[in-house]
Amino acid sequence: MDDTKILINTIVEALQDKKGRKIVTMDMTKLENSICQYFIICQGNTPTQVSSLSDSVWDKVYERMHEKPLGAVGMQEARWIAMDYGTVMLHIFVPEIRAYYNIENLWADAALTEIPDIL
Repeated sequence: MDDTKILINTIVEALQDKKGRKIVTMDMTKLENSICQYFIICQGNTPTQVSSLSDSVWDKVYERMHEKPLGAVGMQEARWIAMDYGTVMLHIFVPEIRAYYNIENLWADAALTEIPDIL
């Protein structure tokens, strides 16, 4: 398994550990001029959960792969946190911000994979 797939699996696992909901991976590899190979989109119910989700990802990816994000924004308000891991860009939203920006439809040509919620 290549490093990008390991990274994706690690991020998804970290999100599931903190009850992240409506996780979607978007394969952007076939799109021209894409800023990364994959998007991962997730939501938490509150800014506190969004912050917890990003902390979980940060810790698990560093623990398993010794990588930190190249950049992370939105940590203060924690309504939309974006974490850039180079080949993978993670977006964690509160529900109303996710619905407003509707990122999944911005790249409608990308292959979407929905990850079932863990209850």
